[in-house]
Amino acid sequence: MTTLYNTLGVSASATGEEIKRAYRKAAMRWHPDRNAGHEELARAAFQDIKSAYAILSDVSQREVYDAVYAEQMRWWEAHREREAREQAEREAEARRVAEAEYAERVAVAMRFADEGHNRDVVFGVLIGQQCEAGLAAQIAASAVALHASRQTSPVVEEAQVAAADAAHHSAASDGDTRHANAKADVPGGGLGTLWYQFLSGLRL
Repeated sequence: MTTLYNTLGVSASATGEEIKRAYRKAAMRWHPDRNAGHEELARAAFQDIKSAYAILSDVSQREVYDAVYAEQMRWWEAHREREAREQAEREAEARRVAEAEYAERVAVAMRFADEGHNRDVVFGVLIGQQCEAGLAAQIAASAVALHASRQTSPVVEEAQVAAADAAHHSAASDGDTRHANAKADVPGGGLGTLWYQFLSGLRL
């Protein structure tokens, strides 16, 4: 916010003598006769300088100006703070809406992935919901990958268990009965038990 003090190039606490010196310097710099080729610009600046000096060189006028300026500055600060607060609220609301929209799209993608649809189908569904292509591709790939990670193959798991059991019983019958109950002794079961059995077979 430009002030009369800015126009003369002095601070708001400048003395009368400092204001007079600043006026003379600025007037000489912007006098139209000293700015050939830029007369219009110089004439406008020169007029602003004269008006600023007329007010600030008069004690009573300067007091009125300072009071009005102080009030304007308070209003300006309040206005700027209000705008900043409203902007922050708008940004927070925009984030909330974006996050809710993203969560909804992820839920849709997971539903179609859980129904057995491939990535291209999930991608197409998201595009149909006006999802941006790059984001749709990312969500579709993640949803299908997550669905695949949740799945287990009963056939493969059965084969692994049978093979591990066979190796375990074979090893136990060879003479080291200490490992015969290894499967029952290992807490947690599942893959932890299978790995224990496999390593026990290697030690035998």
